Amino acid sequence: MCLIAIAWQQHPDYPLVVIANRDEFFDRPAEPAHWWTDTPGLLAGRDLRGGGTWLGVGRDGRFAALTNYRDPTQNRADARSRGDLVVRATTSRVPAAAFGAHVIAERADYNPFNLLVSDGDTLIAVESVTGQCHTLPPGVHTLSNHLLDTPWPKALTARRGLEAAIHGGPDIDALISLLRDDRPAPDAALPDTGVPLAWERMLSSCFIRAPGYGTRCTSIVMRSAEGRMRFVEARWQTDGSPDGRTDEQFDIA
Repeated sequence: MCLIAIAWQQHPDYPLVVIANRDEFFDRPAEPAHWWTDTPGLLAGRDLRGGGTWLGVGRDGRFAALTNYRDPTQNRADARSRGDLVVRATTSRVPAAAFGAHVIAERADYNPFNLLVSDGDTLIAVESVTGQCHTLPPGVHTLSNHLLDTPWPKALTARRGLEAAIHGGPDIDALISLLRDDRPAPDAALPDTGVPLAWERMLSSCFIRAPGYGTRCTSIVMRSAEGRMRFVEARWQTDGSPDGRTDEQFDIA
């Protein structure tokens, strides 16, 4: 994922509400969200190049999602696939904080990343660059391609939109629409992450449209206080038009 906003313990009926965009090159093959047959209990899309995933939920109500940390100088060709972390986090049986400690110990095996993990009781954020594992307090938090709650323009847009949306009963289509905002940020507000200015502009909106690259899917995860999970994945073509949707609901085991 390249943009995640998460409302943690902010709604009486939905203690976990996640909205997220996955931005990726369109020529990188992937499978839509589905129940994995080779990893029972995992509902997620699948990156067919690395074998892992960017966001997933488990039958037991666990949730995990990952963003890359944007710094081209730190990327290594021999690093392990970061998508494996989400698979492991979602299928693990250890508490989220303990899992985060394991990830911190092996973070050097991967290119820079941020990882969110919830076991239902706790929500953590692992930052490989700082080597820290944060237990998140109740609130609305954001992750893009920097550290937790870094106030990049698109992160602020997603935060404000999610804060407004959770005042009522969260509506799936309205939540998806929040992340369809393709307006770039003004140059004065752009971060400097080591990519050319033209790319900083294209990457600054919630919904990305760039040559050969862009927002591939928007995911919504809602865990209810009554123990039910809903996972919606809306997929997009290269021009931003709809390309299918997955909508799964299940009782948490």
